[in-house]
Amino acid sequence: MRKKRSFLFLFLLSALCLAGVWISGLPDRIAFSRLTDAFFTQSLSQDPLSLHFTLADPEDYGIRQSASCLPVFSALSASQSEKNLLRLQKKLRYIRPKKLREEERYTYDLLCTWLEQRIRGLSFPYYEEPLSPSSGMHCELPLLFAEYTLRNEADVRRYLSLLESVGPYLQGLADFEAQKAKAGLFMTDSDVRAVIAQCDRILDADALSAGTHFLQTTFRERLDTLREKKQLTTEQTEAYLLENDRILTTTVLGAYQKLTKDLTALMGSGRFEGGLASMPEGRQYYAWLVSCSTGTSLNMEELYELLQRTFRKKYGDYRQLLLEYRAQTDALPDPDRLNAQFPLFDPDEILSDLKSRMRQDFPPLPGLSKEGVQCEVKDVDAALEPFTSPAFYMSPPIDDLIHNTICINRSSTAGGIELYTTLAHEGYPGHLYQTVYSSQYIAVENDQPVRELLFFGGYVEGWAYYTEQISFAYAAQLLQERGADPSAALLCRMLSAQRDLQINLFSLLDISLHYYGASREEILRSLTSFGLPEDTARQIYDYLRTDPAVYLKYYVGYLEMSALRQRAAVLWGEDFSLQRFHRFVLQAGPSDFKNLTRRLKSAA
Repeated sequence: MRKKRSFLFLFLLSALCLAGVWISGLPDRIAFSRLTDAFFTQSLSQDPLSLHFTLADPEDYGIRQSASCLPVFSALSASQSEKNLLRLQKKLRYIRPKKLREEERYTYDLLCTWLEQRIRGLSFPYYEEPLSPSSGMHCELPLLFAEYTLRNEADVRRYLSLLESVGPYLQGLADFEAQKAKAGLFMTDSDVRAVIAQCDRILDADALSAGTHFLQTTFRERLDTLREKKQLTTEQTEAYLLENDRILTTTVLGAYQKLTKDLTALMGSGRFEGGLASMPEGRQYYAWLVSCSTGTSLNMEELYELLQRTFRKKYGDYRQLLLEYRAQTDALPDPDRLNAQFPLFDPDEILSDLKSRMRQDFPPLPGLSKEGVQCEVKDVDAALEPFTSPAFYMSPPIDDLIHNTICINRSSTAGGIELYTTLAHEGYPGHLYQTVYSSQYIAVENDQPVRELLFFGGYVEGWAYYTEQISFAYAAQLLQERGADPSAALLCRMLSAQRDLQINLFSLLDISLHYYGASREEILRSLTSFGLPEDTARQIYDYLRTDPAVYLKYYVGYLEMSALRQRAAVLWGEDFSLQRFHRFVLQAGPSDFKNLTRRLKSAA
């Protein structure tokens, strides 16, 4: 999973004012550059948290950092956001794409697609759930603060200022939830109870009182680093620690307690227990959400048929592998045994092995420094384990691509081959490699920083899952080199197929629940018949219900990436190679698959 750079719900364009951007009468290239640069700088200027994670040195991009506070949702800001989207779309119509350079024209097409999708989404103002028990901002926000890089004392002051503004930010979300309740689209009581329990746990009053909360310990670690670099004195460090404690124990804790009180008052407002299909315009919203998050141009019926057809084929492949394995070993496959005998457990050693093996299939990263790209792999704080995914990659600022971070949730990520393929997904040749390569290429060849605001989840997660599947073959190579039994390579293929079937099934059930209106009992029956324990099946159902389309982002993105590879093989014929295909995808950068396919055809 990649943590994208634009983090905050509903606020990207909330105060964007493009009315003053003059483009009339200018040459198209200059007009387009002015418009996109204004969009980039003004968007980030209004969201200082996203700004910090996007740019290490904003002033190099013409952004002067003013007071740091989180943007607050209001009915006025939502209305202004809608107007700004429409205003930007209107201004783009004055640009003649044929007058732009090839890379500029591609950015133009992507921006138009991105805008069109979001404008269509304006028809569903109360269907998004910012406080989902699966991925809500009440859990995401503390994680972002824990990962907030402190490069100098000014960053420390901005951090504390942002922390101080958590109250108004959460109140804005509470106000939005009240509007959802008024529209009849509030969450269920069971979800409210889950969110309240998460708030109480993630802002643990006892831990704060004892000074052991992760937002206290991680802050101290970052300040100690600055002090060791002589950027802070011991007195300044202690003063900032006291200020952090004050804000956390009063402002932030109070804001979370107020949020739980406001949510409790709304209990009883939720009328819909199942998937989105049970809501008045739920199916239409879900179809938009799938299109927006996956980047596919297939409609829901075509997508469902594709998933079913793929599942049948992959299931047949898996059964054949199982027969081969039993014939070879006269035993049932034992993944735990393979994990136990897997030769690599240290994350740094795994990443080094992956970087070495991927050279046969992927182009080298462009040179960024003498030291090369660095990556810190660290464990998620134990207090955050219940609220985070098994692993995630934190995207670095686009002007500091050297420093990268991968976080591992040890409570849900085993060692062995599971850790190996997880680090392939998050690191090499997955998120880290793709992010650094694409961002560096776009910065040099395109010089269109606006691309960093256009998140195409199907490309990003599809690429990571696509490379994760490739890494099972790398794991088989490693085992063979280390003298493992020949059946180990076959078991790697089986684990790859099993993983594929599972994500495929979850995607099918996601559509069944949210588009076709399948009941809870039907979803649970499908999950348990797949071999999942009842408790696990219930957890998966709740995850599907509260975070719609999330698995589709991975699996449909993967299927689209694989289909693109097949098209490239046909178009390029004898000139096709994995190196060439992967270079094409990486240089295009995050895109929807319709535009990516057009680019492929024009490059043939």
